[in-house]
Amino acid sequence: MKICVLGGDGYCGWATALHLSARGHSVSIVDNFARRQWDYELGVQTLTPIRPLSERLRVWQQLTGNVIELFTGDVTDYEFLSATIREFEPEAVIHFAEQRSAPYSMIDRKHAVSTQVNNVVGTLNLLFALRELQPDCHLIKLGTMGEYGTPNIDIEEGYIKIEHNGRHDVLPFPKQPGSFYHLSKVHDSHNMIFACKIWGLRATDLNQGVVYGTMTDEVALDEALINRFDYDEVFGTVLNRFCVQAAIDHPLTVYGKGGQTRGFLDIRDTVRCIELACLNPAEPGECRVYNQFTEQFSVLELAKMIAIAGNKLGLNVQLQHMPDPRVEKEEHYYNAKHSKLIDLGLRPHYLSDSLIDSLMNVAMQYRDRIDASMLLPQVDWRKTANIRKRQYSTPEIPVLTGSLI
Repeated sequence: MKICVLGGDGYCGWATALHLSARGHSVSIVDNFARRQWDYELGVQTLTPIRPLSERLRVWQQLTGNVIELFTGDVTDYEFLSATIREFEPEAVIHFAEQRSAPYSMIDRKHAVSTQVNNVVGTLNLLFALRELQPDCHLIKLGTMGEYGTPNIDIEEGYIKIEHNGRHDVLPFPKQPGSFYHLSKVHDSHNMIFACKIWGLRATDLNQGVVYGTMTDEVALDEALINRFDYDEVFGTVLNRFCVQAAIDHPLTVYGKGGQTRGFLDIRDTVRCIELACLNPAEPGECRVYNQFTEQFSVLELAKMIAIAGNKLGLNVQLQHMPDPRVEKEEHYYNAKHSKLIDLGLRPHYLSDSLIDSLMNVAMQYRDRIDASMLLPQVDWRKTANIRKRQYSTPEIPVLTGSLI
């Protein structure tokens, strides 16, 4: 297949592009390098040293003989995006090109607005470009389990059967997003459902849990291909943060009671889920939803797992509860369905089998690069206008309009 990966220089996008290329698909990457720019803005670095994309692609071609095309530009620029779709003529588009951090969207008004403009406008542009140029192309869009929130009922995969006043219907599952970022994803989902209904597009919305791990079979081929390991308080995941804290003998910072429960999956399962969605496309007019995760854990459960793993490595891991900077339930019911990708053939990896190899050993290997000042929360959901302990700014990100490389 001809598959275009939007945001292919990012964490999930990079691993996915290599995975699909290794399996014989014709792959292109679209990126404007905004993710790298946000690191400069926040004054942080990924734990693992990331090479320039041009070097990554060159090494991949040398190792495998496979060429991944690169289109450099911004998906919020419709002229650039439509020109890319017209030139590459994809059979599937995988859309990772979004600002994906809840804390980033909660820094202040400017960051909330930039998140929603980037995410919602980029997705709208893509829907219109596909309608005009590739109406049979399958859109595979990365959503988030955070769209659902933490309702006191089981979370279905996208839709729920409702009986009300003696009548029945199947409706989108109610959304309770917890940040301006998660709200942008809800807007995306509604726009996709609408576009499929009125234009007959085909789309798969993958509501993904928290992804962990740096290694896939393809990334492991050469250090130049290594993936991101974000641990800072804005873009880092709780699991990565705990691993890094353990590696430098910093207490594991558990927000509140630690009962916050979410879905998790290995990066190797992420790329396999994307592949399964590509090989089993939605029907014309269908906007289907898969909940993309394999296990669920509370924050406190994760902290205890890291403590056990750290002790096996000779570390002295301690836990420290601290006030939760987010507005979220610290104890709640959580049971989300996630069977559809299993039914398509996903064979999950489990955190208990890979915690030390895929996370703790990476944190130990690169611990000289850890900046401990980035571990404690600075972004407070309740008072986003008064959090400037560090000076955040939104840099001007160059948009290379129409630049096809």
